[in-house]
Amino acid sequence: MISITSSQLDAWFALFIWPFLRILGLMLSEPLLGHRALPRRIKMGLAMLLTITIAPLLEVPPSVSFTSAQGIVIAIQQLFIGFALGFSIRLVLSSIEMSGHVTGLTMGLGFAVFFDPQNSAQSPVLAQFIGVFAMLVFLAMNGHLMVISALVQSFQIVPISTDPLHLSGFKAFAEAGGQIFLVGLMLSLPMLAALLIANIAMGILSRAAPQLNLFAVGFPLTLGAGFVVLLMALPYLLPPITRLLEEGVMHGLKLIGLFRAAG
Repeated sequence: MISITSSQLDAWFALFIWPFLRILGLMLSEPLLGHRALPRRIKMGLAMLLTITIAPLLEVPPSVSFTSAQGIVIAIQQLFIGFALGFSIRLVLSSIEMSGHVTGLTMGLGFAVFFDPQNSAQSPVLAQFIGVFAMLVFLAMNGHLMVISALVQSFQIVPISTDPLHLSGFKAFAEAGGQIFLVGLMLSLPMLAALLIANIAMGILSRAAPQLNLFAVGFPLTLGAGFVVLLMALPYLLPPITRLLEEGVMHGLKLIGLFRAAG
């Protein structure tokens, strides 16, 4: 008669549950795999499929009972590590959307907003356009495969163990949000410079001809100039957006590596 002990059950269960929780944490924050348009059943099925594929390639995790205090700590750690990896990708896409938000405000399109189902909030139309453009670039460069590859590497950088996560990783995780405004401003600088020239020209024109209705002429002129500049700038935005997305994946791995730094 075959007898199975509780320690063996814990060991078999750990082979699946710990990688599954890290993958689930990734899908909670990654903008493509965790998109709200995907049904939950598909997300869970994809997470289980990735777990079955990745689990045999990993080191044997500690056979800790999932219901114990130590098991709960490991579960929270795996969820947070996966969340941190997906957050780095979302951070890049949010910074690209920020560039569209700043450009739209300068063009006078700040009032044109739509409901963003991904963030469950109102978002400027130009920011959504730039965000969709960045998402298409992400798919064209096989970014989803890069994220899965980075997920596999994360198990080598920070293996599943009972060791606590280092505080330097949490600090870097909190400071990473500030990059949204910096990167967004840098991407929108060419369009902002062109719109600034258009506004200066309108100021000179209104000074030379005070009888000119600036509100009737300035708004469509600024709006038209903004669309022309955006049309000319889109091909030049492709290389920096591609580089930012690639660096976002690498930054996620570096961020995860800080959790394993020796304290």
